[in-house]
Amino acid sequence: MSVRNLICILLGCFLLAVAGCTATGTTSADKRATIEQMHNQVLRDIYAVSPGARSHVAESPGYAVFSNTQLKLFLVAAGGGFGVAKSAGRPTYMKMGEAGVGLGLGVKDFRALFVFHTPKAYRDFVEKGFVFSAEADAAAKASYTGGQAGGGIPLGDMTLYQVTDTGLALQATLKGTKFWRDNELN
Repeated sequence: MSVRNLICILLGCFLLAVAGCTATGTTSADKRATIEQMHNQVLRDIYAVSPGARSHVAESPGYAVFSNTQLKLFLVAAGGGFGVAKSAGRPTYMKMGEAGVGLGLGVKDFRALFVFHTPKAYRDFVEKGFVFSAEADAAAKASYTGGQAGGGIPLGDMTLYQVTDTGLALQATLKGTKFWRDNELN
């Protein structure tokens, strides 16, 4: 692969990540409404496949729901998304972006629910928001056929629930993910 081709791939991944960071809508109110609709749908989907998640969320000091699209092209991975963190019913609208390296090929659109076990874990997520991770998966889903979902995965002071919406991916990636407040929507 030439340096020029690698630069084009990196630029394409970056543009996908940036494009995925924004909810649809023309006004801030429209974007918040889009995020709230996504929030409600993700909770319904996760509760359907992991009924215990409902009480887990209800008993937590806070949780966050995100929509994310990832693109993996050979050695480079990038993604972006948006979501909302809630504590005591108060929303904090957020964005996310991720980049990584590893082997794989594919596009994956997924939804995530982070349930925080301590108030400090929730505050740290909203205020600092950085998560570094390694990922290996095989996911396939088109429309409502096939899919990937499961119980929560404990990650320190939080538990992660994830549901794949659409996509096809086979990847092993070492990546960094950054979550941050959306200044336009808060």
